[in-house]
Amino acid sequence: MITKRARAVGFAAAATVVALSLAGCSAGASADSADSKKIATATDAASAGGMDALVKAAKAEGSLNIIATPGDWANYQEIFDGFTEKYGITINRSQDSASSQEEIDAAKKLKGQDTAPDTFDIGSSVAVANTEYFAPYKPAGFDDIPDAQKEKDGLWKVGYYGVMAVGYDANKIKNPPKTFDDLLKPEFKGAVALNGNPTQAAAAAGAVAYATLQNGGTLDDLSKGVEWFSELKKAGNWNAADGKPNTIASGETPVLLDWSFNQKGYATSDTIKGGGIDWKYTVLPGTAYVGYYNQAINKDAPHPAAARLWEEYLYSDAAQNAWLKGGAYPARVDAMEKAGTLNKDEFPGKLDDVAVMTDEQATKAGELLNSTWANAVG
Repeated sequence: MITKRARAVGFAAAATVVALSLAGCSAGASADSADSKKIATATDAASAGGMDALVKAAKAEGSLNIIATPGDWANYQEIFDGFTEKYGITINRSQDSASSQEEIDAAKKLKGQDTAPDTFDIGSSVAVANTEYFAPYKPAGFDDIPDAQKEKDGLWKVGYYGVMAVGYDANKIKNPPKTFDDLLKPEFKGAVALNGNPTQAAAAAGAVAYATLQNGGTLDDLSKGVEWFSELKKAGNWNAADGKPNTIASGETPVLLDWSFNQKGYATSDTIKGGGIDWKYTVLPGTAYVGYYNQAINKDAPHPAAARLWEEYLYSDAAQNAWLKGGAYPARVDAMEKAGTLNKDEFPGKLDDVAVMTDEQATKAGELLNSTWANAVG
């Protein structure tokens, strides 16, 4: 199964309401231990007494609470397994489908409790607006992260990012699209779907942004993207079904615009492959639309050492390559490629250029989609 998180990537966050609770309790020493209290203010491994001291303190805590991080999202399960195998620390997951804002809400509600989240995996706009809840920390590899993808003191930093991509069933689509306008050709009749409605779902709204960029527009105005989808409908190639794993498996949506890590999940899903689907995806040449996911430590983390050790692991070559295997671009991708530590078998290649929504652009985009999408596409 492919889990779809209701994450606020850009401008169309789902409004799902979930209970603010965390499954699992602390299984070891908490932040009350002397070592953990010292490490709770550490801003890098050196100030924690070195990696050996950090590992020792994290093992003493014994647990790590994470939130909104499902194992089948961007290959996180491999990262969970690698971390636990290496350090013997239990990972307590909760609220896999929570939004970025709900992560912050959980931290506020559960402050002082053993079940509060230790770390966050969070969208950019929510991260920038909530730095008061984060502890500054610079893991090894911090300098490899581009300046635009991190807060200078390490309050938040991009861990990985998704890229909007075109997925397709290679058994049905014999000539994969090389440009956006290829999707307007007769061979794609009734085939092209989105993951949700752009007025409600981040992935679908991202597809409109992608279409805008691919048609010479900018993220200041998504009109060109809306117009392109209107042309797609007029050409008879629009598929109104809500693209999901089951619609891919059934053959109902043979072409789907979605995030790269979702596309990779579809391609490796036993259910989809078992249905005779050969799912592939491509990031078209030109400006790519991306969604950043940032890592941050809860300043009131009940397991401060484990939280910092988790970040050290996330920015290691092993975890960065695991994200790459999951269809995401890791933040250290350029430095790892230069150093020769990037898994080239999983690397889809450099992006020509990338564009990310600002908060102001997101607000305008949401207003435009709400006022024009239904009439233009339905």
